[in-house]
Amino acid sequence: MTSSQGRWEISVAQDGSGRFRTVQEAIDAVPLSNNRRVVIRIGPGVYSQPIYVPKTKNLITLTGTDPNRTTLSWHNTATSIQHHQAPSVIGTGTFACGSVIVEGEDFIAENLAFENAAPQGSGQAVAIRVTADRCSFYSCRFLGWQDTAYLHYGKQYFRDCYIEGSVDFIFGNATVLLEHCHIHCKSQGFITAQQRKSADESTGYVFLRCVITGNGDSKSYMHLGRPWGPHARVVFAYTHMDSCILPSGWNNWNNTANEKTASYSEYRCSGPGSDLRKRVPWLTRLSDVEASQFLTTLFIDPRRSWIHARDLHSTSPSFPVPLSA
Repeated sequence: MTSSQGRWEISVAQDGSGRFRTVQEAIDAVPLSNNRRVVIRIGPGVYSQPIYVPKTKNLITLTGTDPNRTTLSWHNTATSIQHHQAPSVIGTGTFACGSVIVEGEDFIAENLAFENAAPQGSGQAVAIRVTADRCSFYSCRFLGWQDTAYLHYGKQYFRDCYIEGSVDFIFGNATVLLEHCHIHCKSQGFITAQQRKSADESTGYVFLRCVITGNGDSKSYMHLGRPWGPHARVVFAYTHMDSCILPSGWNNWNNTANEKTASYSEYRCSGPGSDLRKRVPWLTRLSDVEASQFLTTLFIDPRRSWIHARDLHSTSPSFPVPLSA
């Protein structure tokens, strides 16, 4: 086993030109409790297979050449789950139905599409679930309808990504910064369902310099969010919102008690959907000083210890096969 600059590399290609034909085979080849970055380079194509990155395999990078040409896709729903790993490992319901499930820390994805191909009306159908700390996504696409991106736990960073959906399609209780991302509303519903359970938790979602679009008709009207947890926290800052955003902006999930505890903010946003005059009265108004904590990567990386250490482009040798666990 050889290495260079502390990294290993594995290639995946459907045409047989890579070391493996499927992404899961490449992940399975990574040793348990590995302590070096493993870069899995994925060739073009639609890889139709549920993918699982277990807790015992950290420091994995999945990288494609183009998010429009390399797609990781499956079609599970919360009520119909088929996966290649033992169900006891994954779980059941919404928690288990992700096309891609990431539980290994320090995960990176770049230039890939994550898709749940279940059709509209299938209920919860997660494209990706992330239950891990220090995970980052660059120039990725997240495709689905309901519950597209389950940002369940940990600190996570999304930059230059596209996320689409309808109902609660960005949800969970992670601490997340989404920067320069495109959020697309495919039908009526709610963009976020953040799950912070108490004011003592540091979790929340920040959308910084993002763009929100819809399909251009009343069928794509959206709320910015509703509280899955009573202390849900979401901030939209410097974000352009088109007319798909409803004037009220936010929803209390049929519970007026949530209005006293949820923390929903919009700071210096623009576009026809950003007019605050008809917003719900319980919207949190941020001063410049209060907003400053949400306007940099320090929100998720206060010690500058992991986002700024990213380097996907160092040259790495081939990853030898087979590997023992």
